[in-house]
Amino acid sequence: MADDGSAVGGELTANLLHFGRLLRQLGIKAGTDQIGELARGLRQIDFTQRDLFYYAARSYLVKEHDQIELFDQAFELFWAGRQQWMLEFGMTRQLREGANPKLPESKIKLPEPPGGQPPSDEQSPEESSEISINPTYSAVEIFRAKLFEEFTDEEMQLAKAFVHRLRWSIKNRPTRRLQNAPKRARYMNLSDTVRHSMAYGGEIISLDWRRRKVKPRPLIVVCDISGSMDRYSRIFLHFVHTLAHLFQRVEVFVFGTRLTRITRALKYHRVDDALDDVAGSVIDWAGGTRIGESLRTFNYEWSRRVLGRGAIVMIISDGWDRGDIALLESEIGRLRRSVSRLVWLNPLAGSPTYEPLAKGIKAVLPYCDDFLPLHNLRSLEDLALLLGSLDAHN
Repeated sequence: MADDGSAVGGELTANLLHFGRLLRQLGIKAGTDQIGELARGLRQIDFTQRDLFYYAARSYLVKEHDQIELFDQAFELFWAGRQQWMLEFGMTRQLREGANPKLPESKIKLPEPPGGQPPSDEQSPEESSEISINPTYSAVEIFRAKLFEEFTDEEMQLAKAFVHRLRWSIKNRPTRRLQNAPKRARYMNLSDTVRHSMAYGGEIISLDWRRRKVKPRPLIVVCDISGSMDRYSRIFLHFVHTLAHLFQRVEVFVFGTRLTRITRALKYHRVDDALDDVAGSVIDWAGGTRIGESLRTFNYEWSRRVLGRGAIVMIISDGWDRGDIALLESEIGRLRRSVSRLVWLNPLAGSPTYEPLAKGIKAVLPYCDDFLPLHNLRSLEDLALLLGSLDAHN
């Protein structure tokens, strides 16, 4: 018969294995070897103390600095075991009446009953005092599919880390200028080849080559912050803040009844500081919508300054427009002729019953290269794949 210490150690290891599974689902590589080492290390300290447990777990399981924020959120979920978190992440928490509220947190057990069945009502009082959590669905899948408008504050923090860890990339655009290439390339550098041959009496010993120079492709984001988009605006600006710090040439504008450039505000390292600056500089937040007039302002005042060759423009809007639809159609056509790719992202398009019936959407659809939903984290993953797959020669 195992003693109490062995029983606690066994429960601790079982809990850590479930924690490791959660970390792997979130993209942190926590192998069983690391979990085993952590379990052995925890037995040398008082692991009922939260801070000791946290720093020990982080030292064993986190290998990259950018994983700490995601680890912190997962640790809070694992340690606290709050009912609301479990439900929101697709897990079922069974709390039996008569549970001992003073049960040590180190004995919180996360079992996986056979067949995924909840425990029966005929449990002994000792068994019913444990918290049982059944992962009925993948926590990450539930999180990725959840609508932005339904996010809690805690989930918003996880979403920020999720967006930052996505593989965002845009292929550089080749220019018309040539540069020397260290190996065989498309263009031969005849002048250098002849010049180098003079050292050998005019005999050509090797060939010199040139290739096209490349430049970062400009990315322009124009985000709707009108009243109909108010419930989405904050998460979208979190997303745009991430892009502004990942790519070299990013310009960001917001619009309601007028266009406002917020590129400089997004240079703050902390996203909350950036959003406070944006809120102070935008006077038409959550107001009306005039997409056509806002695009006209962009076309006439900003396009020559920020577009450049090969630019990609992403417009985030539901398409509800109280302005002149003829003006909208004219200006979206003008914009399309100036860019390499025009992507329209609509948070309403993720609904299975959505139809593009709004007049504004009908006007812009013929000019969009891509019309995509942007309503959950999975749609952001699809957008990241699209940007990374664009032809470098576009």
